[in-house]
Amino acid sequence: MNVAIVGASGAVGQEFLRVLDEQNFPVDELRLFGSSRSAGKHVQWRDRDIVIEELQDNDAFKGVDIAFVSAGASVSKQYADTITRHGALMIDNSSAFRMDEDVPLVVPEVNGMDAFNTPRRIIANPNCTTIQMVVALNAIHKVSPIKRVHVATYQAASGAGASGMYELEQQMKQIANDEEPTVQKFVSQLAYNVIPHIDVFTDNGYTKEEMKMYNETKKIMHAPHLDVSATCVRVPVLRAHSEAVWAETEEPISLERARQAFEEEDGIVLMDRCEANGYPMPLHIANLDPVYVGRVRKDLSNPNGLSFWVVADQIKKGAALNAVQIAQFMLNHSK
Repeated sequence: MNVAIVGASGAVGQEFLRVLDEQNFPVDELRLFGSSRSAGKHVQWRDRDIVIEELQDNDAFKGVDIAFVSAGASVSKQYADTITRHGALMIDNSSAFRMDEDVPLVVPEVNGMDAFNTPRRIIANPNCTTIQMVVALNAIHKVSPIKRVHVATYQAASGAGASGMYELEQQMKQIANDEEPTVQKFVSQLAYNVIPHIDVFTDNGYTKEEMKMYNETKKIMHAPHLDVSATCVRVPVLRAHSEAVWAETEEPISLERARQAFEEEDGIVLMDRCEANGYPMPLHIANLDPVYVGRVRKDLSNPNGLSFWVVADQIKKGAALNAVQIAQFMLNHSK
């Protein structure tokens, strides 16, 4: 495969390089693209020295089979035709095309076959919080259809990219030195704080991040009537998002059956012991591939309800890994 990465110098772009290597993805030629600021920089990958090219409206993607794109929605929209005009498949990590009817929104464990319906040669990678939640929800949905979901997220600084992680680390050091913390990337100081505000507010009082979970979950799970309500919160964690999920099913599900469903699902690791460190935490899940589920309980307020805790690495499963897994799924199912 001839592969390109757009946004190669960013946090997700760098993770693409690691994931392609870790997954032993078949790469004959690897091309890297970035902004004018990144162009000309050298990147070492496997045994190769690769120079980042400036992304321009030209024929540079001729001969590329798959382009992993993580450079922001505006860049994706501007260069989508450039990337796909010679037949390259664009797997896009931004929000640019997620809700377009002619662009599949794919989590391989849930709706992998949707990836083969690509009239525009574009596949959208979902929002990071949506990805890890639907992997967990799908395990339960197979046992009894889910009617309603409530979720509260605890999102790491990594969700705001490398600059978000840097700002959190910088604030911690500044506070330790009795200095005024720098606040630029987030709407308020993140160190020693939680911020119930991710992305901009919409007219209904929910943020765009919360509405992404609402809309994307329905599309991925092919469940237009599924009710979803989210509260998304930024927490002073460097990497890996956590979610508290309440799901209501059509029929009651026993705890034993729910745990079995999680254990049987591809991509999930069940950590569900009622003891210290018997549950997933972002500190321990950072840099790991699976979605981790724990704290599985019956919802005391609803006989058809389950409550559980979901943790996954935002840059890996929430971004680069899911995109690479989409390509792997297509390769494995097209033979």
